[in-house]
Amino acid sequence: MHISFPEDLKKQFHAACALRGLKMSQVVVELIKQWLASEAQSVGELKG
Repeated sequence: MHISFPEDLKKQFHAACALRGLKMSQVVVELIKQWLASEAQSVGELKG
């Protein structure tokens, strides 16, 4: 997957990941999982 976003945001994200000893891809995967779980819950609530 290739995504584009502002360079300053990329630098901030890279620095935050580096401080925690994490790879950016690890964090992105976790964020996507969290977002998908949240979306599934929202859809479930709509179907209610």
